[in-house]
Amino acid sequence: METEKTRYSDSELAEFKELIHNKLKEAQEDYELLKGSLSNTDNHGTDDTGRTFNMMEDGSDTLSREEVAQLAARQEKFIQSLHSALVRIENKTYGICRVTGKLIKKERLRLVPHATLSIDAKNAQGN
Repeated sequence: METEKTRYSDSELAEFKELIHNKLKEAQEDYELLKGSLSNTDNHGTDDTGRTFNMMEDGSDTLSREEVAQLAARQEKFIQSLHSALVRIENKTYGICRVTGKLIKKERLRLVPHATLSIDAKNAQGN
């Protein structure tokens, strides 16, 4: 009978590390775009700060800026979560559910590489 794995192998961790680095690169690019649209440094001398802004009327601009600021804050939190995941990879604790202590399924980690809860623990938390 096969014993249950208590952690991912170094080669599996390397695979997740590469995935996280790719996600991190995309997330940082998105974050820079969001920051740029907030400071209007990306308008290249034109008024084209994105379709979203062009569709807005005067009164909606404030709401739009608030929404962009919220998106930027969420993106920054996502980037921090990815960095934390990289630390867990270095510590060889990556992919271990912080509630159950069991391995989080690879499928979940591929979709949510910064996850610290298994699906079971996540669902139990929602109740």
